[in-house]
Amino acid sequence: MIDALSIVGIIVAVAALIGGNWMEGGHLAMLANGPAFVIVFGGTLGAVLLQTPLHSFTHALRMVRYVFFAPSPPVQGTLRSLINWSNIARREGLLGLEKMSARESDQFVRKGLQLVVDGGEPDSIRHTLELELENREQRDMMGAKVFESMAGYSPTIGIIGAVIGLIHVMQNLADPSRLGEGIATAFVATIYGVGFANLLLLPIANKLKHYVLDTSQYREMVIEGLVGISEGENPRLIESRLRGFIR
Repeated sequence: MIDALSIVGIIVAVAALIGGNWMEGGHLAMLANGPAFVIVFGGTLGAVLLQTPLHSFTHALRMVRYVFFAPSPPVQGTLRSLINWSNIARREGLLGLEKMSARESDQFVRKGLQLVVDGGEPDSIRHTLELELENREQRDMMGAKVFESMAGYSPTIGIIGAVIGLIHVMQNLADPSRLGEGIATAFVATIYGVGFANLLLLPIANKLKHYVLDTSQYREMVIEGLVGISEGENPRLIESRLRGFIR
């Protein structure tokens, strides 16, 4: 499902910049500067590549799609399944869930359900699933922090671009025809640096963090439900506790 707010946010941000520039009497070409873009984008990317392990960087790139196509955890559907499984376990025993495990598409849920069917101790089931949850959350958070790091470097690289432009201006004071190019690079590089950070990179990082936290909360619900089933709790008590995870 497409996240319409992400698309609307980008459109509004770009429209605000272009519209504000137009209202001040400027035109779109004023904001287009190849050297400034190369300095800011290339410098920011290079700094992040230097600080980030390859597996974290590639994982961050794979996560970008969640900004626009974030998979929503099937909280309500899984809640109904957990309640149904608890009723089956009460009637038929834990082995009655074996067929349910084979049909489950979510790898995390399937693994947890199989642990229950295998007769694992509740504490052992909880520990195993929480360990996987924490590792997945940590990996996904590292992916989000890649964009957060880029947002930290981008404005500084923009200032570097501005200084480079001013150096270019100072070197060509005797040639007025070349002053405009250097001044444009100086100011546009600053706009690019601050704009990329605050209108694109930080929002992407925060959107991904929101997705990670939603997924973790969903998996915590799964853990609570499966542990309750393994302990033989009353289905109504399990349902009452799991309802606390519904927003």
